[in-house]
Formats: sequence, C-alpha cells, structure tokens
Amino acid sequence: MTMGVLKAVVTDRNHNEQKVVPVDTTNEETRTLFVNAFITNNRSDYITHLMAYHTKYLECFLKTQNHLMRADGPLPFAYRHYIAIMAAGRHKCSYLIQLQATEFLLQSGNADWLKGLDYIPQKLRDLYEINKLLAHRPWLINKSHIEKLTKGPNNWSVSEVTQALIILSHFHALSGFIYGCGISCDFDADQGLTYLPASKNYDDSCENGCQSEEETEEEEDNSYECFEGGVEALLERMKKLSETQEETTEEEMLKGFEKVESPNLELSTSTENLTANKSNILRYVYEPDYTYQDFKRVNYQEVATFRAQDYSWEDHGFSLANRLYPEIGSLLDEKFRVAYNLTYNTMGNNKGVDTTAFRRAIWNYIHFMYGIRHDDYNYNEVTDLLERDLKTYVKTVTCYPEQVSYQDYKNVLKGFQHSEKVHVNLMMLEARLQAELLYSLRAVMRYMT
Repeated sequence: MTMGVLKAVVTDRNHNEQKVVPVDTTNEETRTLFVNAFITNNRSDYITHLMAYHTKYLECFLKTQNHLMRADGPLPFAYRHYIAIMAAGRHKCSYLIQLQATEFLLQSGNADWLKGLDYIPQKLRDLYEINKLLAHRPWLINKSHIEKLTKGPNNWSVSEVTQALIILSHFHALSGFIYGCGISCDFDADQGLTYLPASKNYDDSCENGCQSEEETEEEEDNSYECFEGGVEALLERMKKLSETQEETTEEEMLKGFEKVESPNLELSTSTENLTANKSNILRYVYEPDYTYQDFKRVNYQEVATFRAQDYSWEDHGFSLANRLYPEIGSLLDEKFRVAYNLTYNTMGNNKGVDTTAFRRAIWNYIHFMYGIRHDDYNYNEVTDLLERDLKTYVKTVTCYPEQVSYQDYKNVLKGFQHSEKVHVNLMMLEARLQAELLYSLRAVMRYMT
C-alpha cells in the first residue's frame, strides 16, 4: 500500500482537530506497532495513534489488550466484548461501545444482545452490580459480590470472574483516557482515522516514540505559564519541594493524607445532554445516575481506608491475577511500571527536569480519591504540587469522565506539550485501573480464603 505524507487528526465534539502520530511516522518501532495493530484489529484507531506518542507504553498496552480480548482465556470471545460494552456504558462512551459492538458481532455474538441488557443471558446480567460499583465506588465491593457470581444456576468460575473484573476495569479506565484527551465519543467508529496533509512543523525524530516533545500546540497561550497551572509555576513548586524535603514520621504522613483536599465538583448526572446516541448508550446501562461519591464523605465506620501495605499490587494482586488468569498479571505489571516510570525529563520547553515527584503526586492523588493510602508516601507532595485546577481536571477525568470537555483538555497544564498531556492521561488511566483491581482482587482473595 502506498501512502502519501499524512497527518492523523482526532476530531473532538466541537469539531476541533487534535494531532496524533501519523501512519507514516519514520520511527520504525512505532510503524511496526501500527502494522501489527492493523493486522490484529483490521482498523487503525484513534487510541493507538494517540498513545503512540509514547511507544514503550503503547507496546505494553497493545500486548495487554490483545491478551485480554483475543488470546486464550476462561471467557468466550463474544462475552469479553459484551462485558467491554457494559463497562463503557457506565461512562456513556459511545466510541468504545460501537467499537466493541462491532467486535462482538465479528465473534459471532447474538445480535439480539445489542438491543440492551434486557436481552442478554442472566449470567452476563449478573455482572451488573459489580460493574456499577467497580466503575464508581469500588470500595463497596466485597467477597459477597464474588460469592453471588460463583454460586447458583448461572455460576461463574473464579477464573471467569477474574477475567471479567479485569475487562471491566480496563474499559472503565480507557473511557477516562478517551474523554480526557478530547477524543469524540459521538463519531462513527467505522470511519477510522481522518487524514490531513502533514504539518511542516511535525518532528518524529524523538527517541522512545515521543514524537512531539519539540512540538508546540498552536492554541497554547504561554503568557499563562507564570500564573497558577503553568509550567514555570509547577517547576518552582517542584524545586521548593526538593529543597525542603526532610524526614517525615508515620503520624505526619497520616495527617498529610487526611489534609489532602479534593475539589467538590457539582456535576450534573442527567442524561439529557447525551446526543442522538442516547438510546444506543442507555440500553446498556441501568441506574445511569449512579456515579462517584467522594470517599472522604463516606461513613468511615462502614468503609475503612484501603492501606496499600496490607494489600498491594506488587505483593498480592499481581500473583493472584497470574494464578487465576495466566500471564495477565505479568502484562499488567509491566504496563503499570512503564506508565509510572515513563519520563523524557522534559516539562514544556524545559529539559533535564526530574518529573518523579509530579508523576508520583498524580498517581497517589487518584488512589487517594478511591480511598487508597500508601503508608510510605508523603501526601504533602500532592498538596504542594497539584494546584486546584489540575486537581479538578484529574478528578473529573478519573471519576466523571463523561463530563470532560475538549476545552478542559486545552486549558489544563498550560505550557505542557500535547504529548505530555497525553502522558498525564496515561498515568490517570493506569492509576485508576490499578485502584479498581486492588479492590476487586482483594475481594476475590477474601472469597477464596
């Protein structure tokens, strides 16, 4: 196939254009991933081309998703894609719903099931409650939910439950990434990518697949940088933090966790704002108004803070996932590590920047919103580094992704490169995914013991 010089663009809900990595990138590793993804999926989708700013991560993501949806496993293939539809429905992500509905039919799924949850087997419908809780309030999941699935006439095996939980969590978090990066959830997924003549300013020579570190977003107003939310202000806070760090006691760390503030978002849960796709979405959703509830406002006598030292991904979740669903634990672990540690030591136009504290603050702030506390982390870093506007964006993308607008994406992190904003959204995806898995796999472990 002969391709001209192309630039892929994503169109957001307001018909703005957003750059992604082009099909004909000169980065050989990225091109190979594109070819393999096309062969596997028979399409070249927006998500792949947006994640391709970070080739190392994209490779892990594709391997994990392919294993989850296409490799041998406990669940039938059609079931996997329908479970993905159910997950995407919780955040009203019609983009993923349409993609997965197409895959469902390609796997000889019963077309009647696409009429909605009322038309599916009871075994699948039994996932409804755990899907709802996992998407919005995962701290409410306990071993009784696992027991309910594994007992009775439509019982699931524990391995089937494990795969289903991972699929649900994967597509919940992926919905957030899609909204967070401004990808339209209203377009026709079958149209594939839209291509325009390549920009003369496009540079794909950056190693590790980060093709846009030299690229400046046209809409960026750098005059904002000296104010709250700008790169220079963030760098100054990071510098101050590094200069004032000192030993912190366990009691001080606990107080730091309790002092973290999370913006109180007054967001509409109404479905009236949905487009013509409303009926296509809501057929897969019961209780569409059931959403995230601030963990800090939960009755602590009923739900205790999740201490990561008592049940961590590294020491517990990883091995349990691998035991019940071979290889998936290793694939997820690699993806978590790459997302957490990924850095090019840049921030906007600044080079040689140690971004560790900032990346760690984003990750742990998301876990904080889900009631997860890391005893060895000083939560004063979250308070010191993440200003209110950024916290609001992170909370909306993570907890209410369907409420994110493209303008939110444009306005947050002023002075950051486009690829750096994508990077932040990848961290949010993985931190949320890990949080959901910690709660659900802990419930599985408690059921088994």
